[in-house]
Amino acid sequence: MTGRGLHLNLDDAWRNEPFALPVVDARDWGPQLRFSAPPRLIAEFYREHEARLPSFLLFGSGDFHHLTALWIQRLTQPVILVSFDNHPDWDVRPPKWGCGSWVNRALELPHVRRVSVWGCGNFECWWPHQVFGNRQAERAGLLEVHPWADGHPPKDQQRRGAILRDNWRGHFEQFVKDLGGMSVYVTIDLDCLRPEEAVTNWESGRFAIVDLEWALTKLHESLQIVGGDICGAYSSPHYARFKQRFAAEFDHPKLQLPALELIRTINSAALARLWPVLAQ
Repeated sequence: MTGRGLHLNLDDAWRNEPFALPVVDARDWGPQLRFSAPPRLIAEFYREHEARLPSFLLFGSGDFHHLTALWIQRLTQPVILVSFDNHPDWDVRPPKWGCGSWVNRALELPHVRRVSVWGCGNFECWWPHQVFGNRQAERAGLLEVHPWADGHPPKDQQRRGAILRDNWRGHFEQFVKDLGGMSVYVTIDLDCLRPEEAVTNWESGRFAIVDLEWALTKLHESLQIVGGDICGAYSSPHYARFKQRFAAEFDHPKLQLPALELIRTINSAALARLWPVLAQ
């Protein structure tokens, strides 16, 4: 497993090198890339690290989730990108490279045939905020978002892709069946998990760890997972540019966080269960 995996340390979100993964110290890049970065810096970072990237990556806070659009550039075969995330990350507004818009960068890659996002629990998938999402890609069938509709009016529950706690597994099984043996890349942002099972820099989602274990097992049973990553563990934010810091602090929710050692204990427990299933 370790030969296929790497911990890219951008922000000290992870300690004690889980699973004895080799580590690349990229903390000098962390403040520059966090939340958003200009294309020039993204390209420079990728040139520096591209050659050493394996199939499965562990990296930092969800503030770096836009880097997943780099990790999948290395693939050559057609793939479906499956994302477990509390946010759709489909925003069409600037910046081009940001943790809230990276799905659009993935869709620009010719070998990414479709992106399917599961477990969105925040406001971005619902009116009026969905007007900032890539609805064009959704209408074209290139992008699927599956937001939780529990607690929403019946009309909202008919939204394309909407899921409920009591039916989402059936929807996911049909999704896997419909892929017809396509290769998949899986990215997991820990903010898709309930707050008692992961502590992140963002709002918490509604998945339980056992839900993701089940979903990953279903993918492995029928398809080839050719690569994947896990991000989303909490880290203290540091930024390199004023505008970057201003936008990030405006966009982030105000959270009540437990003590740092408890944060690490909770997130390490989640990783201990998810990483072996993802990177088996």
